[in-house]
Amino acid sequence: MSDMERDRRWTLALGTEAEEGAAALSDGDRRMSRALSALYGDGTETKGRGGLGGSAPRVAKWLGDIREFFPGSVVQVIQKDAFERKGLRQMLLEPEFLATVEADVNLVADLVALRGVMPEKTRETARVVIGKVVAELMERLERRTAEAIRGALDRSRRTSRPRFSDIDWPATIRANLSHYQPEHRTVVPERLIGFMRQQRRIVDLDEVVLCVDQSGSMASSVVYASIFAAVMASLPVVTTRLVCFDTAIVDLTGELADPVEVLFGIQLGGGTDINRAVAYCEDRIERPSKSHLILITDLYEGGNADALVDRLAALVLSGVNVIVLLALTDSGRPSYDPALSARVAALGIPVFACTPDQFPGLMAAALRREDINGWAADQDIKTVRAE
Repeated sequence: MSDMERDRRWTLALGTEAEEGAAALSDGDRRMSRALSALYGDGTETKGRGGLGGSAPRVAKWLGDIREFFPGSVVQVIQKDAFERKGLRQMLLEPEFLATVEADVNLVADLVALRGVMPEKTRETARVVIGKVVAELMERLERRTAEAIRGALDRSRRTSRPRFSDIDWPATIRANLSHYQPEHRTVVPERLIGFMRQQRRIVDLDEVVLCVDQSGSMASSVVYASIFAAVMASLPVVTTRLVCFDTAIVDLTGELADPVEVLFGIQLGGGTDINRAVAYCEDRIERPSKSHLILITDLYEGGNADALVDRLAALVLSGVNVIVLLALTDSGRPSYDPALSARVAALGIPVFACTPDQFPGLMAAALRREDINGWAADQDIKTVRAE
């Protein structure tokens, strides 16, 4: 171990940026040091005086930092220490607080990350809070998604046995005028005329695979993607698969009937192996020309970036419609790897960030195999340029 690395580790361990040690710290190291000092102090404070305080935005940022810098096992230890020092206990471990807090997507992400160290009483309250936020988001997003994706009636074809909602009443009345009943002042139709619905067999359905990076920096994107996956799974016109990953892979397709259960199956944090996740999805794509892979990640690859680019190129060549979303969130510009993003864009794959309100339109355009870069330009969305 070099002297510089030894100085760096001692500086991080002691929590103080003394002049002789500070030079060994990068910007990332300094953020890591601040995240640790917020809980454990800077090496000069009295024992037991951490610095998380009671500010929700500050705690949320701290949670994001520790998820970014430390593996899941270490995050669990740090969170437990935070509970002992009451910086988080007062806010997130009290059911009374959770019952009255103004919950949003970011809080849901924090609760999902913290659920493993919550007492049972608080965990149940957290589930209720998450359920409330999910219900509000489903109400906001479900109708728009369904309208954008669901197949429309095929008005070029008629049937004499339509569903009630598909009856063409003007045509039916004209065809049954001879059956007008004066005493009832109405037409009693003997023959109904209506529109045929598009009949699509399971083997003809388009398949949408949402492959979502669940590392700490992607927390709110995971929440939105899970809700969209649940909405899309309820539609009979597409088949939907949800795969979440860090260095491990969790296939949550079987849980999509319950969005809250999906969120409780997510393990926020850890490293990132995008190539491994894409390989998993690739193995499960049976009909490339009918498949759409929506990869939601900031493209900070902890695995083999060259292999990832080669794998994405092969998927595009096979006919899979691949789209990379750097973020699926209402917040500002995402942080992402510009070099790898440019390499992926050079494959002809659209790479950009998207808000939840824009996502239904994106999926509709994808299912129609439209030019997604053109769609993004129409939405005033800036895409990543090819390398």
